[in-house]
Amino acid sequence: MSILILMVVQMAFSPDTALPLPTAALYAKLTATAVFWGGTFVAGRALAGQLDPLASATGRFGIAVLCLLVLTRCVEGGLPRLTLSQLGLTLGLGLTGVVSYNLFFFAALTEMPASRTALFVAFNPISVTVVMVVFGQERMTLGQVAGILVALFGALVVISKGDLLHVSMHFGRGEAYMCGAVLSWVGYTVIGRSAMRQLSALAATTYAALWGFAILAGALLWSMYWSGHGPAPQGLRLDVAAALFYLAIGGTVVPFVWYSEGIRALGAGRAAVFNNLVPCAGVLLGFVILNEPLTAAMLAGGGVVILGVALTNRG
Repeated sequence: MSILILMVVQMAFSPDTALPLPTAALYAKLTATAVFWGGTFVAGRALAGQLDPLASATGRFGIAVLCLLVLTRCVEGGLPRLTLSQLGLTLGLGLTGVVSYNLFFFAALTEMPASRTALFVAFNPISVTVVMVVFGQERMTLGQVAGILVALFGALVVISKGDLLHVSMHFGRGEAYMCGAVLSWVGYTVIGRSAMRQLSALAATTYAALWGFAILAGALLWSMYWSGHGPAPQGLRLDVAAALFYLAIGGTVVPFVWYSEGIRALGAGRAAVFNNLVPCAGVLLGFVILNEPLTAAMLAGGGVVILGVALTNRG
């Protein structure tokens, strides 16, 4: 583990993490972030049925916090002291991007295949754009409005499994959970825009993970106390442990910091555009690793969603 952490420090981070990165390097990091996050749907699916959503989220960020603390110490000499404003911002990041997103995320994976769940991430860039427009941070053109409508149509194709006349029949708990995850991530992205003006990406991510883990751990202990038993079966299978470590390092430590760098350098809307690649990676990895089916409705609807997102964020 220590060797892995040192490799990540050398390859992924630099002492001037807070400074804008060259465009090519930044785009490469954001693209890799999307691929890493695509893999979280496969890893999360592996945990479904083994750990409940609260235990999965707590385990993921328990490992992530330890790694982030080591990284912060090595790269920046430790965590900075927070002002009251910074405390509120990082707490908001923890509540949205760590607590609520992960509870919705793992709950959805207990109800839906990883590939279908991943397609809902295509809502993220559009949702961020709409929120930024509502708060007066961005302006929306007629072409962007058309893009949102196109993406909405594609999403309805995915949700309805191609049966648009009976879309409500195919909207279950899993779909509702993923809508909650999308809204949570929008909150994380928007709050992150303000946080990145005051803190480095690594410091903001570490504090967010700390606050989020503290809340999740407290909730887990509370649920264990009232239920009278632990959240996991006896013994921890190797594949479950591997999934947790991937979610903590490959799905949290590296991509969260890189995404924060993107928000700082490009802004919330432009950084969120790279989430368009997450559904593609999630669907392909679900097909290759989990042997999940690729239906015509998923391919067509997912393609239309991505087209709509591209139109929305063009220019």
